[in-house]
Amino acid sequence: MLRSERYRNFVDYFSKNQPGAQTELHYGNPFQLLIAVILSAQCTDKRINQVTPALFARFPTTESLAVSNPDEVFTYIRSVSYPNNKAKHLVGMAKMLTEVFNGEVPADINELQKLPGVGRKTANVIASVVYDLPAIAVDTHVFRVADRIGLTTNARTPLAVEKQLVKYLPKETLAIAHHWLILHGRYICVARSPKCEICPISWFCRYYKRANTETALLKAEALKVKKIKAAKKKKAVNAIHKEFKKRSVDKNI
Repeated sequence: MLRSERYRNFVDYFSKNQPGAQTELHYGNPFQLLIAVILSAQCTDKRINQVTPALFARFPTTESLAVSNPDEVFTYIRSVSYPNNKAKHLVGMAKMLTEVFNGEVPADINELQKLPGVGRKTANVIASVVYDLPAIAVDTHVFRVADRIGLTTNARTPLAVEKQLVKYLPKETLAIAHHWLILHGRYICVARSPKCEICPISWFCRYYKRANTETALLKAEALKVKKIKAAKKKKAVNAIHKEFKKRSVDKNI
């Protein structure tokens, strides 16, 4: 299958079946989403949604978080991954938003990446989700699923994956394609044991084709070995029968 066909099948399926795909992080404004995405690095959305209500209530504005300190923030996020570093990032981010951006979350990806704790992935999430810009964030799910499906080829870094997706996906689908890939990776194309048996897009998935081709080859090889062993066993049995028959004839003589 040509890559263009695979992209077309990908967009066609998800456009029809998941037209409203969106982030599973809970937030009420751009500032809250920025906090949630920073916290979500190497952590589950479920866990982040458990800790953010109290955090948002205590720090409803950039100013309130900016005048806080990492030790206080830590008490609200202690159950997430790397809480010490993230606490420092959140306070630093709030201070820069307040002092440099007048308390507003910027839309520009380069400006976003100046904020503490904000890398390219987080910046792309904010740009696409909040400002509906044609950007696509690449996290572990997107990286894995794009490769398995066959949307990317020899893309060894998140930036390489991003460039290929931006190149081949229709511009208007970039923002939502991020969610399509994440949700598919979270619930079906999971890391260790992808649920290919219930996957609705296995018919154009490169991973599925490869896995099934390998399985078929292994089964064929196993059958071949089994037939060879059976033939050798039959030959040995026939040789024994022949020997017994020969000895019986010699004895009668």
